[in-house]
Amino acid sequence: MHLRLLSPPCLQPGDTLHVIAPSGGLRESSTVEQGLQLWRDRGYHLVLTPGWDGRYGYLSGDDSQRRQRLYESFHDPEVKGILCLRGGYGATRLLENWHWGVHLPPKWLIGFSDITALLWSLSKEGVSGLHGPVLTTLAAEPDWSQERLFKWVSGRAIGPIQGQGWGGGSCVGRLFPGNLTVATHLMGTDHEPDLTGAILAFEDTGESPYRIDRLLTHWRMSGRFKHIAGIALGRFSGGDVPPGTPSFTMAEVLRDRLSDLTIPIVSDLPFGHDGVNAALPVGVVAELDGDAGTLNVTPYPDRYEITSP
Repeated sequence: MHLRLLSPPCLQPGDTLHVIAPSGGLRESSTVEQGLQLWRDRGYHLVLTPGWDGRYGYLSGDDSQRRQRLYESFHDPEVKGILCLRGGYGATRLLENWHWGVHLPPKWLIGFSDITALLWSLSKEGVSGLHGPVLTTLAAEPDWSQERLFKWVSGRAIGPIQGQGWGGGSCVGRLFPGNLTVATHLMGTDHEPDLTGAILAFEDTGESPYRIDRLLTHWRMSGRFKHIAGIALGRFSGGDVPPGTPSFTMAEVLRDRLSDLTIPIVSDLPFGHDGVNAALPVGVVAELDGDAGTLNVTPYPDRYEITSP
């Protein structure tokens, strides 16, 4: 498979960024204001699109409204990047019968959790988005994590992140970070990217150990793990089992379902929900070292071509 991946142009102070809510509705506004201010402090011009604070059940708007806002933001020539307000649920619904449009301009899409669906779909169009803090979580990030995000979108290199190596040597491949549950539900759809030779970087929240077991077992049975280069694991939070309930721990489930794959694996990396969420670009070349326990993204390119076996 031969992929030409376009990195969006580097952001510069004065650039216009659209704020959209492609998934769940806003729950509280204080963290949004803090996130907006951090971007404004960097000199960016932020525009809150209509419906950013809307509510439609557990969504921020009906599918047609949310889909239209996403489309317009991508095809507005004045807009250089799109900041997702929050995750929640609903982004995958936008992809049903969805086409990004001809001559899609490469521009930044930034978010995580439910936004995984959009980021992975966008990568099929040859555009690299950024798996990183949404506006409601950005202010809670430590300084180094905030700086990491702003460095990457402005064209500066970012350093490796450190986790717990499981062995297996090292590998190089295209990096696909995302929420495990959301990514699993892209399987078999037109928006599932080609993961041949990829490094998968998974995180999740609110899923108990047996549910993570079920998801990973599905990846195994589908054959998706047979041709990947490595696996990077972030934080799996909020899956506590009630006292007295027979269960494996989350760490035991991850080991049981992944340790026999004979590929480099690193766990306990600082990304995901309920803690530090280090920004990780989607579809770019990265190196995963299962012995040293590091995940390192290659220096930022304007554009490059990747050939996978």
